[in-house]
Amino acid sequence: MVKEKTVQELKEMIEREEDFLLIDVRELYEYAICNLNATLIPMYDLPDNLDKIPHDKTVIIHCRSGARSERMVEYLQSAHNFNNLYNLKGGILAWANEIDNSLTTY
Repeated sequence: MVKEKTVQELKEMIEREEDFLLIDVRELYEYAICNLNATLIPMYDLPDNLDKIPHDKTVIIHCRSGARSERMVEYLQSAHNFNNLYNLKGGILAWANEIDNSLTTY
């Protein structure tokens, strides 16, 4: 079971200046098109960067539409016992559609 945050919830967390980590699991070329100033750890590099993912605060993982990030949350929960992870529902496309339509989408 993957927990999710909506883009509205993420926006509110940013506005409240909550302490959380936002991780983007897309590729560098995708990040260059548009990004949310998240920490970039491409999906296939995630297993080698587990030390960058804290266990003691909220971590929201996102990709373009939410599919890759959902798989990464599932992987991290099952293989590495994380219980503080959330998938960003709809990914950066939902952010562009609902929060900031000035973002370039692809």
